[in-house]
Amino acid sequence: MSVASPAEASAIELTIVMPCLNEAETLEACIRKAQGFLKRHGVAGEVVVGDNGSTDGSQAIAERFGARVVPVATRGYGAALYGATLAARGRYVIMGDSDDSYDFSNLMPFLEKLRAGYDLVIGNRFEGGIQPGAMPWKNRYIGNPALTGIGRLLFGCPAGDFHCGLRGYSLNAFKKMDLRTTGMEFASEMVIKATLMGLRIAEVPTTLSPDGRSRPPHLRPWRDGWRHLRFMLLYSPRWLFLYPGLWLILFGLAAGAWLLPGPQRVAGVVLDVHTLLYAALSVLIGFQCVTFAILAKVFAINEGLLPEDPRLTRLFKYITLETGLILGGLLTVGGLAGSVTAVASWNEVAYGPLDASRTLRLVIPSALCLMLGCETILASLFLSVLGLRMRRM
Repeated sequence: MSVASPAEASAIELTIVMPCLNEAETLEACIRKAQGFLKRHGVAGEVVVGDNGSTDGSQAIAERFGARVVPVATRGYGAALYGATLAARGRYVIMGDSDDSYDFSNLMPFLEKLRAGYDLVIGNRFEGGIQPGAMPWKNRYIGNPALTGIGRLLFGCPAGDFHCGLRGYSLNAFKKMDLRTTGMEFASEMVIKATLMGLRIAEVPTTLSPDGRSRPPHLRPWRDGWRHLRFMLLYSPRWLFLYPGLWLILFGLAAGAWLLPGPQRVAGVVLDVHTLLYAALSVLIGFQCVTFAILAKVFAINEGLLPEDPRLTRLFKYITLETGLILGGLLTVGGLAGSVTAVASWNEVAYGPLDASRTLRLVIPSALCLMLGCETILASLFLSVLGLRMRRM
């Protein structure tokens, strides 16, 4: 593999990156189209193939037609793109699959947006055109629209085609994003991080053609669709944990306050302490969800999966180990006081049978306070450990 001099490297404006795993049938066509684009528009550029361990001679084909091959030992779509992009010498990078489904001869709309100062430019296949047979119906009408809608809802991403594989970005923006995933989630992570970091994002129409391979594609629609969905949910602690947790807490508190004075009748059905128990359970589960949302957010920031959140930094001024211990201690004391009162009422009947409907109205809230108090203390201790690292960073 030849090494460019500093002068040659600085003269390169665009690097066209292609991930490759046994793409001998289509790689030549992709490289020819990419090089034709560079020559036709007078763009100083290069073609880099991130090879993921091909055994069909793809490496030799790439080198024979003037591409630079970067071996990437870590398997995965994201790993191949990441390794190839790190080796890019251009100021801008355009990535696309090497199965001849994307048109590498028509990249000028991407480059023009990058030259205009956009950090990430995403293709939109639904606006540019999807040729017959290029995309399975379940991807076209279910998977892509659903995942795109979820991405726009959870993160406010402007993309209308969340998983288009043809996209461009500046090398500086790529380094800022510090992408971590190695599989198909790489595409989702790129759009999500760019959005969360406030990078400038644009979209341009692009076409999708049937790939030119005789073998089945690496893509597995249901498996990879679930991986993208799982990644987006895990990347959004607010929607996965915080909001459901808050709703559970509010519902449990409202139902508990309604049932605490005595049984309630709704449409001929009597709701009593059994319902009160489930209301308390709703509060407990909701509290655990909210706590986990905060812990997950701090952990993700510490590990570089999410960008810094100024709101969370400000929150740490008030949510400290001391305040958590005090709140947890008060809840625990309240629970113990209620438990002692319940035992005292049992003593009044010489530890004999009790009126469950009356006694459990004291026992259930007391037990809930005990559990919430202990969880608050433990969560505060763990959050303090995570927060120490976050403040150091």
